[in-house]
This record gives sequence, structure tokens and C-alpha cells, in this order.
Amino acid sequence: MSTKFKPMITYRQGNDLDLDQVLDLYRSCSLGARRPIDDRSILADMVRHANLVITAWDGDLLVGISRSMTDFSYVAYLADLAIRESHQHQGIGVELIRLTREAMGPRSMIVLLAAPAAVDYYPKIGFTQHGSAWLLKAGEPLG
Repeated sequence: MSTKFKPMITYRQGNDLDLDQVLDLYRSCSLGARRPIDDRSILADMVRHANLVITAWDGDLLVGISRSMTDFSYVAYLADLAIRESHQHQGIGVELIRLTREAMGPRSMIVLLAAPAAVDYYPKIGFTQHGSAWLLKAGEPLG
């Protein structure tokens, strides 16, 4: 009888990450199509300035990231939840969000904009859809 080997995933907190590993992760999942992976300086800023980053590792391979900006008291904006395609459907995303909530404190909520491929995922894990999100994209006029 053969059994499929299930990798041991470990989790870390912190944004001191190798940019090439982060780029490789984004390229390995659908989120990469909506992130500036062709501009290393922007991606480096995205990671450096996020004040709550939780990562998932399969040995030395970065397989998931939860990248947030938070006040650690009231709200966090979960800017990115990215899981390597080869490691999806293993509970890694749920665990990254759980660890993000744990780091934020018991009274803080999470707000996010779902990627098109993930709109059905978030309700399944307990998120409530909110109908009044608004965007002002870079370069669009204000007023």
C-alpha cells in the first residue's frame, strides 16, 4: 500500500524575506498576474512596508504568504494571500489567516479585496462579503 507524502509546513512571522523567493511564489500562483512582479523595487517595497507578514514554508521553499497592514487593535488590510499552486487545498491559506488574526489581537478585524479566482474561497472560511468597497487606482484623478 502506498501513501502520498504530505509535506511538513512550518510558519514564520516577519518580512525579512529573500525577494527572489517572494517573486517565485507570486509567479507560481494566480495572484502573480495582478501584482507588479516585473518591478522588483515595487515588490520589495510591498514586502518591506507591510507590518504583518506570515509565511508558510515547505523546507526551504516559500509556499505561502499573508501580507497585511494593521494597527494591531482594530483592523488589518490583508493585501495578499498567496499559496503556491502545488500546495493549495492543504489548509495553508486558512492557517496563514489564523496566524494573522492571532498576531493582530482579539478585537481586530480583517478586511480584504478578493482576487477574482478567490471570490468563492473566502465565504467558505467565514468571511462576510461587504458591498461598499471603493478603489482609486494609481494615476486616476481625484475630484
